[in-house]
Amino acid sequence: MIDLDDKDRVLLALLQKDGRLSNVKLAEELHLSETPCWRRVKRLEESGVIEGYHAKLNRRELGMGVCAIVQLTCRSHASDLNKEIEETVASTAEIISCHRVTGDVDYFLEIVTKDLDSFEVFLDTVLRKNPNIISIKSSLSLRELKSKGPLPLDRL
Repeated sequence: MIDLDDKDRVLLALLQKDGRLSNVKLAEELHLSETPCWRRVKRLEESGVIEGYHAKLNRRELGMGVCAIVQLTCRSHASDLNKEIEETVASTAEIISCHRVTGDVDYFLEIVTKDLDSFEVFLDTVLRKNPNIISIKSSLSLRELKSKGPLPLDRL
């Protein structure tokens, strides 16, 4: 874990809100000259704190009307079988997030598809064909209240 000072936290908060902020604007907000500001950003990128910069897209406007939260329960927890599931997750575009969890289920997946028909095809062609998956429980999202919100940097 990297040590962050107050300026680093402010810098990260600003970039979480708008990853397109220029170095000039960041430096101005941080009351720094441009070179030290640029060095801070580079240090945070190189340390892995900043993993990348992304545009937030509206899935509905792009025709992905279904968002499902899917719970998977596995027959076995053997590492080779988990690896197969995790490789499927990594290579499947419709799975936009995945968490291996504790409790009654093994994985939570967030899946987006065009419509219910394509969600059914996804279940049949991707998840149901894996013999290690013994239970699939799906919940459809009716409305997204918060999505990948900013990290609570003020709690560090």
